[in-house]
Amino acid sequence: MRSGLNRRYGEERLPRYTSYPTAPYFSESITQHTYRQWLAGIPRDKTVSLYLHIPFCQSMCWYCGCNTTIVRRHEPVAEYLAALSQEIEMVTDHIGQRLKVGAVHFGGGTPTIMTPDQFSDLMTVLRRKFDFLPGAEIAIEIDPRRLTPEMARALGANGVTRASLGVQSFDPAVQQAVNRIQSFEDTAAVTEGLRAAGINSINFDLIYGLPHQTVASCFDTVQKCMQLRPDRFAVFGYAHIPTFKKHQRKIEETALPDGEQRHLQTNMIAHCLTNAGYRQIGLDHFALPADSLTTAQAAGHLHRNFQGYTTDDSDILIGFGASAIGRLEQGYVQNEVAPLTYRTQIGNGNLPTRKGYALSDDDRLRADIIERIMCDFHVDLQQACARHGTRPETVLRSADRLDMLIADGIVRLEGPVLSVADDTRHLVRSVAAAFDAYLGTSGPVYSRAV
Repeated sequence: MRSGLNRRYGEERLPRYTSYPTAPYFSESITQHTYRQWLAGIPRDKTVSLYLHIPFCQSMCWYCGCNTTIVRRHEPVAEYLAALSQEIEMVTDHIGQRLKVGAVHFGGGTPTIMTPDQFSDLMTVLRRKFDFLPGAEIAIEIDPRRLTPEMARALGANGVTRASLGVQSFDPAVQQAVNRIQSFEDTAAVTEGLRAAGINSINFDLIYGLPHQTVASCFDTVQKCMQLRPDRFAVFGYAHIPTFKKHQRKIEETALPDGEQRHLQTNMIAHCLTNAGYRQIGLDHFALPADSLTTAQAAGHLHRNFQGYTTDDSDILIGFGASAIGRLEQGYVQNEVAPLTYRTQIGNGNLPTRKGYALSDDDRLRADIIERIMCDFHVDLQQACARHGTRPETVLRSADRLDMLIADGIVRLEGPVLSVADDTRHLVRSVAAAFDAYLGTSGPVYSRAV
């Protein structure tokens, strides 16, 4: 990488652009009344996606940036799942039709904190209220330390097609520093159990930039992971935001790698994975050549949503559960964050909508451009603007950062085609930010660009 660019751009705090505009700009002006109208307006021929948030864990990983609550008893989980089923009933009543579903994602927290029977019951509710298409993807996030053989079999029996396992790091010093002790042997046993249950797509999540993490320890973790040959990897940089996530204050800041070390760690992980036959997908995903992510990227059909890079091309995502975010044609909606407040709203017969965002035509244009940059590392501005009935000058006039990015050789603008240079693709969030009309207009804190 050319000298100085990582120092100039890599330390910036920027969105990951899993949505645009990003969640800090959501407003309480979007109410449950708004959401009811949006739900009723979903066209009958639409295929939608579903997201279900399970906001509970049995212990806190100190690096965690998710909305989750630590529970020692199972009663709060059972009470929450009852409210979640009620929300599904309420939302589908407002929709007024049995929509087709092409993708479902269970996130957390730890979704597999549910018992096998509870998961089966929840899937029964979903299949009764929605029309699952043949081949629908059903994905779930898993903490390998907590998954029982019985739950693995229940996942397979209920049609789960992909499991995402949190690995992060196998370095004992790193695990101790982030309060997550997880052996390679346990991870291997869970991986084998999921495959035996018929779940044929396995994803591993890794994190770089953790306390006491080194290039050598990242290398060791990747080598161990590759023994299990998961179909995909997602490799994220640790976002240290202790003012926002108070449990991160338990992490010793002096033990965190600096920006240059973070860059070396992510470069080494990418080098190892691509040498082992994985294809790099966008900024931070890797997939085997036969994986659907690889096929989608090659065809220019890759997308990006709250779960990262995806083949899901639906423009409607219905979110269920505390803090869940949904996306409809009109805009975004987010539920109450606190599980108790969420349950109270449901118990009172209300949709638990907390806030949201109504998209403008300019938002849709910029979201389109940003998604193509994040997915393809290039965008034809003429084509993108034509899809939204405008001209490239509309966005180029306000892209103040773009001249600096061009001058530094991070991007090229040849006619209407904007391309990220091959050796600066790790700075793609900085390129996307050039088209973000809201960046810097309020005080949200994001993760480092690298």
